[in-house]
Amino acid sequence: MKSHILTEKHQLGIGGVAIGTAFENITDEQAHEILQAAWDIGIRYYDTSPWYGLTKSERRFGNFLKDKDRDDFIFSTKVGRLFHQVPESDVPPTMWKKPLDYDFLHDYTADAVQKSIEDSLQRTGLSHIDIVYVHDLSEDQVGDRYPYFLKQARNGAFKILSELRDQGVIKAWGMGVNKIEPILDCIESADPDICLSATQYSILEHEDAVDRLLPTVKNAGVKLVSGAGYNSGYIAGRERYNYKDVIPKGMYDKRKKMSSLAEKYNISLIDAALHFVLAADEFASIIPGASRPEQVKDNLQALNTTIPSEFWKELKNEGLIYEKAQIPER
Repeated sequence: MKSHILTEKHQLGIGGVAIGTAFENITDEQAHEILQAAWDIGIRYYDTSPWYGLTKSERRFGNFLKDKDRDDFIFSTKVGRLFHQVPESDVPPTMWKKPLDYDFLHDYTADAVQKSIEDSLQRTGLSHIDIVYVHDLSEDQVGDRYPYFLKQARNGAFKILSELRDQGVIKAWGMGVNKIEPILDCIESADPDICLSATQYSILEHEDAVDRLLPTVKNAGVKLVSGAGYNSGYIAGRERYNYKDVIPKGMYDKRKKMSSLAEKYNISLIDAALHFVLAADEFASIIPGASRPEQVKDNLQALNTTIPSEFWKELKNEGLIYEKAQIPER
């Protein structure tokens, strides 16, 4: 049976991409400070993956959380890659600035999923994992091998994760991807509980998700978690968009117009971006990453900021957000 374990207190979580050195070489000490700041302000949903920093982020999360009361927080990680240690000279080129000395293989079989969960428990030192996401089973990650790996997952990952959930080993599972199609494909052939949708739904870009993703997950009783709800920092003014240095055409002007409108109402675009995501009934949580403790605190401040209803009306009147998009009621 489906499980919706993310409650209102988990609306704001923290993701582990930045702590995995995606954007800069964050040290162990800095990572601890970021996670401590999150804990101190009441964040109780922590998401990471062995992929982030080639197991570095997952180890850092575990090192911080393993001494906390396990009933006090929700922890999610991901399966789909198996990691093995290699000499430093054999570490593959990746997006990580300072990864650990590991290589990996994509594997979505049942045996690989079980091995991945066992490895994650060992790395983190935690007693159990609450949510398991099937990671990067998407054309942007596996290319033309997508049909092959989807079939592998249908026969393997999807079935074993449902079994583990029904046995109480995990509490929930779903997809963790950057595209819409894999979530739709999973729902068509399995019974996920919650999916991590990265880069598909933000205040800057959401039309396709409104039309195709949100109705499907709603009908299936599946909840969503927002990854990259700030377009990996673009909304905050950084010149990267969805983890890449290429900015889509027209996005600069759109951001500028939205930012000016936010200033008019004495709010920031981060404030608006966070509330926009959480306004959609289908989203249970948003999990921005952080490179500094101050960013974590800024996210909580954004959550507690009241956005004037006139701001949303003006955005829609200017055609800056999709007319069908759900906006905050207050």
